[in-house]
Amino acid sequence: MCEKTAKGIYMTILRIYTDGGCSGNQSSENAGGWGAILEFGEHKKEMFGGEANTTNNRMELTAVIEAFKALNRDGQTVEVFSDSAYVSNCFREKWYESWEKNKWRNAAKKSVENQDLWKELLALVRKHDVKFFRVKGHVNLNSKATDFDKLYTKFVGWNGSRFSFDDFKYITAMNNRADELANMGIDRIKGES
Repeated sequence: MCEKTAKGIYMTILRIYTDGGCSGNQSSENAGGWGAILEFGEHKKEMFGGEANTTNNRMELTAVIEAFKALNRDGQTVEVFSDSAYVSNCFREKWYESWEKNKWRNAAKKSVENQDLWKELLALVRKHDVKFFRVKGHVNLNSKATDFDKLYTKFVGWNGSRFSFDDFKYITAMNNRADELANMGIDRIKGES
């Protein structure tokens, strides 16, 4: 996607669409997967992987981490789209600033969960100019029962009005594809056990 800056210069924005999931999330033995799509202009790269005995939140974080690890240079303008409130709200509401200030303790004075992944992700994100956006997950784009107007209104409420209705549908489709990739990661792990 190209966007015109205040100085009238067009720049290409790298977009990352991610999803993570876990089959049997609360069980002692489970399979997790993550998926990511990197989109730069006309170029797209799909990635996925998985892990045994993990959690949904760890897979959501891993999807974003692996996408950033795939970048071959620093200083890029990046937009990340995730259906994980856990991931997107951390950056949008700057939870990490309090965590770091409080020696990785949350508001309840407990140790922040998944801080190994949060620290890794923060180090990667800080190399770029990044904005996080929230997407509604698991939207059936082909169903007549899907209330697109309501979903678009929610999307705009989360992310602002800079995205058109067509942008919203495209971003949702890409999130659905990231979900499919995460499921491929889960299937791979299940096949190995």
